[in-house]
Amino acid sequence: MPVSKSGGTGILSSLLIESQHLNYIFPEDTDETVTLVAGAVNHTFGAWAEIVDNNAVTLSSKATSDMHISSIIAESSSLRDNLYMVEISYGDSKTIIGRARMLSATNQIAHTIQERMRNLLIPKGEKIYYRVKCETADATATVHFRYHYH
Repeated sequence: MPVSKSGGTGILSSLLIESQHLNYIFPEDTDETVTLVAGAVNHTFGAWAEIVDNNAVTLSSKATSDMHISSIIAESSSLRDNLYMVEISYGDSKTIIGRARMLSATNQIAHTIQERMRNLLIPKGEKIYYRVKCETADATATVHFRYHYH
């Protein structure tokens, strides 16, 4: 299948966009945060909640085109040495598009933990949700997301 200068067609175009694309970051600035909250019972997912930053901006508002989440980067956590499970979904039916498992090594920013994702496509205009479970109830994790458009 021929590939055009603009990126190609068919499967080659799809492969190209997965290997080369511009990543965006949510939230977008250093004074903005996203805090994920685990369920109120140990080892049990909390309710689905829309992904939103501390300024009430949603990740969903960035879905101006079909998009993929490339990774979740954990910046800090409320607990040390606890296991977190995160699920990401979209739409009213909460279609799960990706899962991540993170161990909180520290609640200080000595390093960040990146969970790379190869998730399903999030269609343009859909609401994007998360839910978390942790070894300890009500644990929190501050994260940011990297995403790209199709």
